[in-house]
Amino acid sequence: MSDKSVYKVIFFNRSQVYEIFAKAIYQSEMYGFIEVEEFVFGERSNLVVDPGEEKLKSEFADVKRSYIPMQAIIRIDEVEKHGTSKVSDIKASENVATFPFQGGNAPKSDS
Repeated sequence: MSDKSVYKVIFFNRSQVYEIFAKAIYQSEMYGFIEVEEFVFGERSNLVVDPGEEKLKSEFADVKRSYIPMQAIIRIDEVEKHGTSKVSDIKASENVATFPFQGGNAPKSDS
């Protein structure tokens, strides 16, 4: 990974789609997770403040490293420079679904 690389990570989180930017991402030693480090947000010197980005900035303010489940990842892009981080609600009309998961609490079929 180059020091100048920036990654755009798009993932599901609580029925919302998060789009964040980070300088370091890699497969975690914890099976099934992607590690995201060195979050990148817009500069505070900008006159226009995006409330969505500010919400994300405060949510990840004290986070050194985030572990995102692989099945929550929609897409990871390496980009030239970071954009605006944002959170979007999933609309009923959008064709977006998470990877099927059957955990220990899922009902079992009789077939």
